[in-house]
Amino acid sequence: MAAAKLAKYQEMRDFSRTAEPSGNKKVLPSKALRFVIQKHAASHLHFDLRLEYDGTFKSWAVPKGPSLDPADRRLAMEVEDHPLDYGDFEGTIPKGQYGGGTVMLWDRGYWAPEKGFEKIGAALAKGELKFVMEGGRMHGSWVIVRTKRDSKGRASWMLIKHRDEAAEVGNPNGPSDDDRSIASGRNLAEITNGKGRAATPFMTGAGTEAGAVWQSDRDDSAPAGLIAPAKAGKAVKARRVETLPDFVEPQLTKPVDKPPNGPGWAHEIKFDGYRMQLRTVGGQATLRTRKGLDWSAKFPEITAAGAMLGDVIIDGEIVALDETGAPDFAALQAAISSGDTKALVFFVFDMLFEAGEDLRDLPLAERKDRLAAHVDASGPTLRYVDHFITGGDAVLLSACRMDLEGIVSKRLDAPYRSGRGEAWTKSKCRAGHEVVIGGYTTTNGAFRSLIAGVFREGELVHVGRIGTGFGRDKVAVILPRLKALETKTSPFVGKEGPSRAGRQGEVHWVRPELVAEIEYEGFTADGQLRQAAFKGLREDKPAAEVETIEPAPAITPLAEPKAQKAKPAIGTVKVGAASVTPRGSAVVMGQTISNAGKTLWPDAGDDRPVTKLELARYYEAVGGWMIEHLRGRPCSMIRMPDGIEGQQKFFQRHTGQGQSSLISEVTVWGDRKPYLQFDSVEALVAAAQVGALELHPWNSEPFLPEQPGRLVFDLDPAPDVPFEWVIEGAREVRDRLQDLGLTAFCKTTGGKGLHVVTPLLAEGLNWDIAKAFARDVCKAMAADDPDRYLIVMSKAKRTGKIFLDYLRNDRMATAVAPLSPRGRPGAPVSMPIAWTQVKKGLDPAKFTLRTVPGLLPKLTAWDDYCDGERPLETAIARLGKV
Repeated sequence: MAAAKLAKYQEMRDFSRTAEPSGNKKVLPSKALRFVIQKHAASHLHFDLRLEYDGTFKSWAVPKGPSLDPADRRLAMEVEDHPLDYGDFEGTIPKGQYGGGTVMLWDRGYWAPEKGFEKIGAALAKGELKFVMEGGRMHGSWVIVRTKRDSKGRASWMLIKHRDEAAEVGNPNGPSDDDRSIASGRNLAEITNGKGRAATPFMTGAGTEAGAVWQSDRDDSAPAGLIAPAKAGKAVKARRVETLPDFVEPQLTKPVDKPPNGPGWAHEIKFDGYRMQLRTVGGQATLRTRKGLDWSAKFPEITAAGAMLGDVIIDGEIVALDETGAPDFAALQAAISSGDTKALVFFVFDMLFEAGEDLRDLPLAERKDRLAAHVDASGPTLRYVDHFITGGDAVLLSACRMDLEGIVSKRLDAPYRSGRGEAWTKSKCRAGHEVVIGGYTTTNGAFRSLIAGVFREGELVHVGRIGTGFGRDKVAVILPRLKALETKTSPFVGKEGPSRAGRQGEVHWVRPELVAEIEYEGFTADGQLRQAAFKGLREDKPAAEVETIEPAPAITPLAEPKAQKAKPAIGTVKVGAASVTPRGSAVVMGQTISNAGKTLWPDAGDDRPVTKLELARYYEAVGGWMIEHLRGRPCSMIRMPDGIEGQQKFFQRHTGQGQSSLISEVTVWGDRKPYLQFDSVEALVAAAQVGALELHPWNSEPFLPEQPGRLVFDLDPAPDVPFEWVIEGAREVRDRLQDLGLTAFCKTTGGKGLHVVTPLLAEGLNWDIAKAFARDVCKAMAADDPDRYLIVMSKAKRTGKIFLDYLRNDRMATAVAPLSPRGRPGAPVSMPIAWTQVKKGLDPAKFTLRTVPGLLPKLTAWDDYCDGERPLETAIARLGKV
């Protein structure tokens, strides 16, 4: 994994000219994560912050350098990952090379996340990492938060010192022209000229001098509080054996609804192939299926590659890859059928025996380390399966976005145990299962569909028809096998099978011996498979083993709102990892949407109800655009679990019991309870699951709730005010802001008003200043035209006027998010619009939950929103002169 992360770093450098490390040098392990800060006199002087994580240095360029003053917000630009041995680099990069200039080791030491080592990946993905540094210059607690990305995807962050004992007001010990290296004692000029002694190593340990400040061959030099906790207990040793067994029953996975998220789990990609066990003794290799059948002859290339490994027993899966590198089960079937198996890959993920040692009692982490050493040089036919140790839900969602089957989660400290247990779980992206073929249908002699079932208590129960997924090649393979198994009687129990299956086409019953792999969308109200698609035949699993499997709860489930227990409804069907009642559920972005058919809006202007599932799919469709105006800001939800006509309607800003972990938490000053925050599109789908019809974020700078990031001017008309007045008012607000040097954007509110929004450069700004400025702009408008505008909320005075609501710009105040639906009749949406649309004839009612996804590809009105950020100081000065 580290090599892949360093590809960009290596592409940018010519190592025949620069002395920078290539990343090939061995780095000593450490009980604590290390950090370095390098002062870099390139074309522009800056500082590089590097945090060790997952085999590389995560790196940021900090132009002004880190500050020990909590009042300082230091810009940090994310750059490519660097190799760990870069932590020892001090010297000069030649001119003409990337980053040409002198590099000084300004500080180094150890760091640790505040929320646990297992959550580092999730924190970085979310864009907010709180951590502690203990070095020669840097001490105490910090936070680095992502603020935005530019058009090329480059991320901007802010590095901020927390208020603690290490904080220093004014930053007296910060960077200066007199800085000397923490490792060699040299200044920049001496390093440039090659004078003085070289830096003492920190990462590699080679040539460490006595008395050096940091000695990387001493793991105990790290402060105890920064060392990740290790499991206590006696180390387990492998057992010696005289001979390797012919076959070991494989360890199986337990289906779960959600992957585990706690520490100590490895998450691997779930491959869509054939599980195989490779046994090699004396240069002779054998491949066996999960039932011990010898399939060596079917895969001669893999068998030949396995023969080179020495005496081992290895667990893995044989897979065919499509042109994008994703597993393709149908291609695997075709390769086996044709005998053309040269392109197949054996992905190996566990090693049970090695050179006369039984490894099964060793923890998985150690077994995988040994396995990786065996297959490194084995070529493309055998590939080691790496794993992730970040939160399982994040890994699963990433797998689903890549159209993979799902993930397998395994306890890193667990031994290998045959059969199904709790140590290995599997979570799927889409509903899938094996079914037994009990018949097929034809129309005028042409193949039409398969008739499927599963075994329950030894009897074959009919679960529906499989009508899609059949190409000409697949039919040519399966039809002869079906005809060879034809029988006159139905293999299904009861009368439901023949009666249901015979409604369409000519029915042909077959002996229940063939197993099919399928995907499906759910179940009909009477318990039949819905939209089932054929993937291929399974040769490695006997039909008698295809039974209903009840998914177990995940070891550490994603929290969801607790539902009231209900009696099983008539027609409930359980197949594979699904249990669906006639009310139905659906999966959106890997998340289960319960009661998917519940009506939330009776209609969206087209006399059709809008369902909970449609809300989730709306958030999925617009989420990529919408999340840029939500991410990093505390946000409130208006929840209507029973729809706009239901009795339950409530405003929620704090996290609650059972809250999905996909929805972030943020602590704000003055409130002990964490606030909600939506930092991903998946979090928006989680909001739909709890009936959140509206989202109202703060107007703060992303990840900096104490700093205003935009102003919102809300034009709220009295009922008797014509909408043309609102249009004219919005354009007047725009003109006034432009005269003051600010950029204005417009959106509908999903109601009868309009919002004018101006993005701000927030450095040094506070809420009192922002609110006062907005008030003064609105006050000036009301003074110039008191018959049309007012800035007080009194209903008695609002008749025939537009209320200019500047209070949206107070701390903790919110405004409805761009593209957020509204809990009002017609399912309206707060729609960003161009100023060319803000004219007579504008109809906000046409922007609805149903129409907006189709309009989004052409939405360009706010494309330059981030480029419109302006400082408020100049505008305040100009306003004072008006």
